[in-house]
Amino acid sequence: MLKTGEFVNRREFMRNAAAVTAALGLAGRAGVSAQRTNVGRRVIGANDQINLGIIGVGGRGTSVGRVFASVGAAENLCRIVAVCDVYQKRLDQNKEIHKCDGYLDYRQLLTRKDIDAVIIATPDHQHAHMAIEAMDAGMDVYVEKPMCHTIAETRRMIEKVKQTGRVLQVGSQTTSADQWHKAKKAIADGAIGQMIMSQGSYHRNSREGEWNYRIDPDAGPNKKGADYINWKEWLGPAPSRPYDPDRFFRFRKYWDYSGGTATDLFFHVAAPLNICWPEPQYPYRVMAGGGNYVFKDGRDVPDTFHLIADYAKGHSLVLSSSMANSQHIPGLIRGHEGTIIMVEHGQFEGRTEYITLRPETRIISDEYKAKFGAAETKIPVDKKDAMRAHVANFLECVRTRQKPTLDVETAACAQVVISMAVQSYREGRILYFDEKRWKVGPKPPRV
Repeated sequence: MLKTGEFVNRREFMRNAAAVTAALGLAGRAGVSAQRTNVGRRVIGANDQINLGIIGVGGRGTSVGRVFASVGAAENLCRIVAVCDVYQKRLDQNKEIHKCDGYLDYRQLLTRKDIDAVIIATPDHQHAHMAIEAMDAGMDVYVEKPMCHTIAETRRMIEKVKQTGRVLQVGSQTTSADQWHKAKKAIADGAIGQMIMSQGSYHRNSREGEWNYRIDPDAGPNKKGADYINWKEWLGPAPSRPYDPDRFFRFRKYWDYSGGTATDLFFHVAAPLNICWPEPQYPYRVMAGGGNYVFKDGRDVPDTFHLIADYAKGHSLVLSSSMANSQHIPGLIRGHEGTIIMVEHGQFEGRTEYITLRPETRIISDEYKAKFGAAETKIPVDKKDAMRAHVANFLECVRTRQKPTLDVETAACAQVVISMAVQSYREGRILYFDEKRWKVGPKPPRV
């Protein structure tokens, strides 16, 4: 098994696939022919490419698809055999990019027996049911962040992964960057002592950063040819309403389809922090604030948002964001004896050359000094391409059946805190999470 998130080469894949093949009692020779098990899953031989389908090929889906295609072509690991979108123009463009089949209805893609895994890059409100249907169809899933839209969906996805044994990776690619895993080791070694508080931010200030993506004025549900949009299919489980191009092209501005800043941006902060901590954790208390201070354009979601979450193991999380100001705060974890600074520049999706250990010099013991020193220490990190590493990790796990870097349980811990923050903001009150009963309410859970 490779280190978490490490780019895998062809030889390593062949060794892994051969080991899995032997363990399953199948033909052990390299290049074994692909076949189906009694649950419909294709067993991928050492020389077989992983066949992928993409559901949702807007801006993000197109970008992610290109990365998968590039990683796949570099080592002959995977290929995209089908794409799906409700907007005919996007569908046609991606069919041409990948020279593959295309569907307006994702259910048709899921009937394909030759597809091993799907990439889901639709608006947030479609993630859960599409991922669950894909797993029921015997496919592994790479689903873009956020993992889903509600806490109830979070639980259903966890249960479905356990039930089906499918591999599910959530596409917050920053979690495959090395700084979080180096920080985890330092914390586990005792470098900060008792953990007290984690902090992070995600700030930006640009027109696209406000989710005001370009609207195609020629597109719509009543148009023909490349301009056609299947609006009813796009709405899916969301409330029915007449076609609104702002909602279609700028869906992150509306509660029906997104959690705004919390789900689009804070997932990239909460997920890596859960990797840094000794173990992923659910919050027990969450409160949120903010407001729509600048962008008075009819959007539902606030342009400035912050949350505080408390955890039963005795530490807190503080996150801040504004889409009207681009200045970050450092991303770090405070302990009683020291602080780990993972991203001094504060950009959780940005690259960094090192993490910093800063001891609390006034209180540390001689034993601490002997182990970690009393001066600030910089710990180098691998500057690999996190996106490519995240994709490669997923492809590796499709072959080996191992748990990916951002597996469903770790992602669920991030999903719960950000979904609770959205609910707290909308209801204007502090909320508590009962982990045993998977209930959110205004009172602490019963012991």
